[in-house]
Amino acid sequence: MIADVASRIRENVKKVIISKDEVINLALVAVLCEGHVLLEDVPGTGKTTLARAMAASLGASFRRIQFTPDLLPSDVTGLNWFNQKAQEFQFRAGPVISHIVLADEINRATPRTQSALLEAMQERQVTIDGVPHLLPRPFLVMATQNPVELEGTFPLPEAQIDRFLLRVAIGYPTQSDENAILERFRASDPLPELEAVTSPEEIQKLQAERREYYFERTRTAREMRRLLQRGGATEAQVLELLRRLKALDEDGPARTRKNLEALDAMLNPLQQAKYRVLELDVEQRMRELLNRVRPRGAPRQGARPPAE
Repeated sequence: MIADVASRIRENVKKVIISKDEVINLALVAVLCEGHVLLEDVPGTGKTTLARAMAASLGASFRRIQFTPDLLPSDVTGLNWFNQKAQEFQFRAGPVISHIVLADEINRATPRTQSALLEAMQERQVTIDGVPHLLPRPFLVMATQNPVELEGTFPLPEAQIDRFLLRVAIGYPTQSDENAILERFRASDPLPELEAVTSPEEIQKLQAERREYYFERTRTAREMRRLLQRGGATEAQVLELLRRLKALDEDGPARTRKNLEALDAMLNPLQQAKYRVLELDVEQRMRELLNRVRPRGAPRQGARPPAE
């Protein structure tokens, strides 16, 4: 299901973004993993267009914030204002209360304003006058910064960079891609006509499915490592754990090479320098694993019987 929805989103975004499949895939990873993206590139490479195309494809709300030195934190999060007619304070939501937020040129704002995003990116809420306001789900911040022109900018602190799952550079298109862009945008801009191919509710279900998949995988790996380190694992226990791990890999979004890399990382503390899993098939790895936990004195799997 994840692959099907991701394919629909990818093909829809490609109607606007040409020949940047890897960048689109990374944006999808951020959405499904509930992370955020920092786009570092020069102006004119399609950073804003990518964010708008993702929001349109997801059927999600989209807000753009142009960060400047005089931008205030309340301009990002919102504020309580006094309504003289009603004689009461009312909350006016800021642009950060949206599904997808484009923080354009984030390093041009002061650190005080940059910090207004910290709570939103980490806890999916903003607190105004002591009252928390939950953000809609899914929530994604796509921030841009120009790495070339540094005059009048404020470098992002490490605490804020840590909130970003990915740092991506889009890069300029090739000559053939530039010609394709000119042809596609000659008649009209396809972005306003981009239709949603999924919904925020469906994305939330996929995020929950992804979490459950990796929680189960982590539990299986932890249990296998515990048995092996304890030295009390039986063949049946090891085979059952390997069977569960293989079933997860077959049903989950990962595929062969990534599965092997993950299995290698799981077994790495036991056999760091001896094996390279990408050079071995799964059956051979299982035989090696069984030989390591076989009781002393028992014949090794695949070993020749002793000569009479």
